[in-house]
Amino acid sequence: MKRKIAPISVFAGSVLMMLTACHHQSQEAEPALQDVSFVTVKTQPLTVHSTLPGRTSAYEVAEVRPQVNGVVLARYFNEGTDVKKGQPLFLINPAPYQATYDVNKAQLAHAEAQEKTAAAKLERYKALAPAQAISRQDYDDALATDRAAKADIAQAKANIELSAVNLGYTRVTAPITGRIGRVLTTVGALVTSGQSSNMAIVTRLDPIYVDVNLPTVDFLRLRRELKAGTLKRNGNDAEVSLILDDNSTYNQKGRLALSEVSADTQTSTIVVRAVFPNPEHLLLPGMFVYGRIEEGVDPNALLVPQESVFRNNHGDPMLYVVNKDDVIEARPIKTGEAIGTQWAVTSGLQKGERVLVSGLQKVNIGDKVHPTEASLTKDASPEKKGGKA
Repeated sequence: MKRKIAPISVFAGSVLMMLTACHHQSQEAEPALQDVSFVTVKTQPLTVHSTLPGRTSAYEVAEVRPQVNGVVLARYFNEGTDVKKGQPLFLINPAPYQATYDVNKAQLAHAEAQEKTAAAKLERYKALAPAQAISRQDYDDALATDRAAKADIAQAKANIELSAVNLGYTRVTAPITGRIGRVLTTVGALVTSGQSSNMAIVTRLDPIYVDVNLPTVDFLRLRRELKAGTLKRNGNDAEVSLILDDNSTYNQKGRLALSEVSADTQTSTIVVRAVFPNPEHLLLPGMFVYGRIEEGVDPNALLVPQESVFRNNHGDPMLYVVNKDDVIEARPIKTGEAIGTQWAVTSGLQKGERVLVSGLQKVNIGDKVHPTEASLTKDASPEKKGGKA
């Protein structure tokens, strides 16, 4: 009896060991799911901006040139100071123009005396002509003389006005209110009317223009989005902010004044001009700046963290999305501007989808994962400065 029981026990033990090994192999064949974090995409209002390079230009510029000939006798301003419209700047020798004015006044007095004599003679001939006490020729001559005397008076008055204008031009005044630059003509220099060189330049600095170049592609996109209602604009004038060359933000807001009616054929851009207050004269003409134009508000913008976006072999932006079965999917997208630490997504993503934000290097397309929702940081405000992806 004992000899029969032993083989059965050995056989049972072998079966048990085989089952145990199979159980261990089954456990090894089912690895734990990879832990990943995701954010759920939500829509939110987003103020859309375009940041474009540009340069400042003066609101008004007046080149001071002489309008009469003569020697400069005096200068009445200090270089680099503010001047008012009509303020005297230079004095050109007025002596010859004063003399011409006096001569013209004397000629006017002579013409008026001649006219009185001619008028009196004409009155006498009018009484004698009906009685034929004088010839018709004498009467006609008296009438012509009177009319000539009146014309001489008119010409003398015109000469006085012209000489007065030239005499006034000897006092060179500021044509506009602004800041005058360095002196280009010194006292003692001979100046001539119509000369090409300036005596000085007066520049109005407040307000000041900022001209930026808007690509025609962005111009067409803006028009389409406004027409479709994707962007909503408050008021007619878009607000413009300014970023200076040292990356500081100018403390005054500007407004769009105009856009050119034609595009530049060389650069495919449209010049857009903004007007900025410049009470402290911080901005000077010719400075390089960035104009940040407020295009409108997208009420249904989609934002994703920048760390969730990666590039494929072609350089196109991509996302990993966790589907409803907790399986990883790759999603090609198109990005807009960077808003703080987030990208604005313009296409390829829908509201409510789960975007992977951590563990991207540990998963592959088609992997099943263990997802956990992450919270967005608060440093990505829709009002922050951004650029294009």
